[in-house]
Amino acid sequence: MIDHIGLAVADLLKSKAFYAAALRPLGIELLMEVTPEQTGAGAHAGFGVAQKAFFWIGDHGSPCSGVHVAFAAESRAQVDQFYRAALNAGASDNGEPGLRPHYHQNYYGAFVLDPDGNNIEAVCHKPEPARRRADR
Repeated sequence: MIDHIGLAVADLLKSKAFYAAALRPLGIELLMEVTPEQTGAGAHAGFGVAQKAFFWIGDHGSPCSGVHVAFAAESRAQVDQFYRAALNAGASDNGEPGLRPHYHQNYYGAFVLDPDGNNIEAVCHKPEPARRRADR
């Protein structure tokens, strides 16, 4: 399942105003903005419904070609497995598995660039499972 998608835009302010107006009739609104300092790349704006941003636009501060697709993972272990499998298949690292608390406290994602430079991510939004007493 796709968790969210993003597009690179030439003028973030202009595009943010455009999408805010165009998506309003669909009940989709601007929910979140992140800075280049938070992302390590460019600034981004996330649009969505019910506090879930699923459509993102961002300036050209990112190393990707302009398309970002994030796939939903059921667990953090799946995110780790995705990252290793993608690198073994020829992807380039674009952000190793880890927490991204600037999105929310349980956002655990990994990013790779596919052979065409597209930014592909796997993300789990679930908190880390509590360890059983025997695991400690």
